[in-house]
Amino acid sequence: MRTKLAHIPAGQHVSSLLAAALLSVLLFGPQPVVSDSDELVLNEWEVWKSRHGINYDENNDVQRRTIWQENKRMIDDNNHRFFMGMRPFTMAMNKYGDLTRQEYQVLQGSVMNAQHVKRGKTISSRKLRYHASTVEASAVDYRSMGFVTEVKDQGYCGSCWAFSTTGAIEGQLYKKTGQLISLSEQNLVDCSKPYGTYGCSGAWMANAYDYVVGNGLQSTSTYPYTSVDTQPCYYESSLAVAHIRDYRFIAKGDEQALADAVATIGPITVAIDANHPSFMFYSSGIFEEPNCNPNNLNHAVVLVGYGTEGGQDYWIIKNSWGITWGEGGFMRMARDGSNMCGIASYAMFPVL
Repeated sequence: MRTKLAHIPAGQHVSSLLAAALLSVLLFGPQPVVSDSDELVLNEWEVWKSRHGINYDENNDVQRRTIWQENKRMIDDNNHRFFMGMRPFTMAMNKYGDLTRQEYQVLQGSVMNAQHVKRGKTISSRKLRYHASTVEASAVDYRSMGFVTEVKDQGYCGSCWAFSTTGAIEGQLYKKTGQLISLSEQNLVDCSKPYGTYGCSGAWMANAYDYVVGNGLQSTSTYPYTSVDTQPCYYESSLAVAHIRDYRFIAKGDEQALADAVATIGPITVAIDANHPSFMFYSSGIFEEPNCNPNNLNHAVVLVGYGTEGGQDYWIIKNSWGITWGEGGFMRMARDGSNMCGIASYAMFPVL
């Protein structure tokens, strides 16, 4: 606590002040000097915890605040460079602000070892180009066309693969029936493990598609999401609302084929390299991360469109971290022929 001389009553003797100060030190020990900036950070930390319903004991609070402060410093630095015209996107503090890098990786569904990647039949790029030439769409946004359900939140469970899978099937189901139905990610988390998925520890989406081919999927309304992978499978075939016959991959690394598929087919299941703080705290703008590795795929999302702004082409991806992340739960990612973050490295769609 700071002593403010302006609060000392007029006429108080200096020796009395010294005696009081000495007594305070003897009773309570020397008090740390806290600057206005320190107080501001402490207040922001308390507000952040309150907003997200987080509480820690004293020791953990100090450790978590240190992590949070480092993340806040990085976010502030990025945004300063954004306003100087040196960065194409902004970042913002969010509910992941006190996570370490290792804890963040849990959200990404990190059991996605490329040595064990599941692939299947690949659709001809020439065939996609032929169909796309009849459309000639310079921009596509399936959010405005009724194909995309509300932004969902996977919680602290690495089940992004399930949300990426349901998102593309939801789009194709709408395309075929005109009905937009939210499909159950928990159905996949609980029931597809025999097909090679790992619940909250991640999976390749083709394994999830294999499950749907063989079984079908219930809706979220009859099989709600719990964000845990410890419960048994409650699937009932009589309640299934979605069935697919097969799925097709898009040629690896072929961004033109990926754009053609988006334009002519609908939302696409994709995997990306999201293992960067810039992705974790993305807020707005066109995301561009020079450290992205197109071969290091660790997170699954749904590709729901593409467009151009200020001469910069971009993809539109739907994440599963709630509406407070990114642009209402979505991200615009640079589409520049470099296969940014591996968006075209593992892309597929369902065949109904």
